[in-house]
Amino acid sequence: MAKEVTNRAENYSQWYNDLVVKADLAEQSAVRGCMVIKPYGYAIWEKMQSVLDGMFKKTGVQNAYFPLFIPKSFFSREAEHVAGFAKECAVVTHHRLMNDPDGKGVVVDPAAKLEEELIVRPTSETIIWSTYKNWITSWRDLPILCNQWCNVVRWEMRTRLFLRTAEFLWQEGHTAHATSDEAQAKAEEMVQVYADFARNTMALPVIVGHKSPNERFAGALDTLTIEAMMQDGKALQAGTSHFLGQNFAKSFDVTYQNKEGKQEYVWATSWGVSTRLMGALIMAHGDDNGLVLPPALAPIQVVMVPIFKTEEGHQAILDKMYEIKKALEAQGHSVKVDDRDTLRPGFKFAEWELKGVPVRLAMGERDLANGTVEVARRDTLTKETVAAEGVDQHIHELLDAIQQNIYTKALNFRDANIRKCDSWEEFKVEIQKGGFLLCHWDGTPETEQAIKDETKATIRCIPVDSCVCEEEGTCIYTGKPSHRRVVFAISY
Repeated sequence: MAKEVTNRAENYSQWYNDLVVKADLAEQSAVRGCMVIKPYGYAIWEKMQSVLDGMFKKTGVQNAYFPLFIPKSFFSREAEHVAGFAKECAVVTHHRLMNDPDGKGVVVDPAAKLEEELIVRPTSETIIWSTYKNWITSWRDLPILCNQWCNVVRWEMRTRLFLRTAEFLWQEGHTAHATSDEAQAKAEEMVQVYADFARNTMALPVIVGHKSPNERFAGALDTLTIEAMMQDGKALQAGTSHFLGQNFAKSFDVTYQNKEGKQEYVWATSWGVSTRLMGALIMAHGDDNGLVLPPALAPIQVVMVPIFKTEEGHQAILDKMYEIKKALEAQGHSVKVDDRDTLRPGFKFAEWELKGVPVRLAMGERDLANGTVEVARRDTLTKETVAAEGVDQHIHELLDAIQQNIYTKALNFRDANIRKCDSWEEFKVEIQKGGFLLCHWDGTPETEQAIKDETKATIRCIPVDSCVCEEEGTCIYTGKPSHRRVVFAISY
């Protein structure tokens, strides 16, 4: 069949690429490093957006929109920030093209050079904080809790659909606060929102923790992260939340008058997740037959395939299927009756399996006569014959069971691949096997960099949940004292 995908064990990277393309999620575009997100893939992203947007708003966050273009001078105001993004920036230098008088086509009009070059946003801290300066005068104006859904551009040299592209979609929250404690609390609150979403909507077990200084966001005093394990044992940073201190407020002179009448600099956070979550969804749950979508994110939760020999039987089956569809939709489920008459049932089964639809219902003329239907689960690839009467309630409960089972399977896999490691020689061997290694580290960026240079492994986080890591020991690399273990892994 043309839709077959590479076996994970043979070539995990090719398996991933096959799934993205053959399940109709995305494809390469005519623009180098950029992707086209196809309707089925975008439908999953829309569900992610919808759930997250509601979660953000429950914390008091409001949506806004800020410009795509950022004056180059804004970036130079925060030295660490500009250094972190300098190599990835796309820059606009001219605003007009003209016909080449030599007949060579279209060229840049030299007279149309911009007075100041514009950066195509790689992230929006600078343009937003230049705006917040106009919004904030006193303590009464705080806090400001804004988020925007938008695209960003980071000129990646090595790209991979959803995981790393030159342009991608994301949300970025930017908040302003009167105190350090309030800002830090917001950063912590938002990383927990991400963890909740990952675990309960994506069925993705994650570890919440602090990034090491080497891995922090450029310009942040602290970065919190959710780290997930993919089926090849590599780590994926699935979302981050940053405490920015007063760095951006000082760079853009954003002050407020406190209740005592004194001027103080504002405290900041930023936080975001992107279409990289689509990559996490594929790699954490997919199998050799295709996608395995948690019901909470599946664009189609139940697909129904009629099997018939006579036109009379066909219509009777369809009538029953649309009756079941109506009952399921009344319970809030998305349902599709696949009545395409140009494809055989077996082809349809394989196609919906590839696309990860959680539940498939099949009904033939004999089933209709017996008052039964065949129900297949995507997560376990098992089938059962159940009574047609009340099947809507059965499927309603089954979808909850599938959501939980997908999470449990991923959690068991992750936990089976977390190991303690206490020596450098052991580390060098074990890190090549994949998974998360819990190791002592002396806390210095120099040691962290040396370990990365020698093994490609990085500190994914200093965990605050999921792993009990507070214990005395010695650094695996230097032998110096250490008070806790951290999570090392090779990452995407």
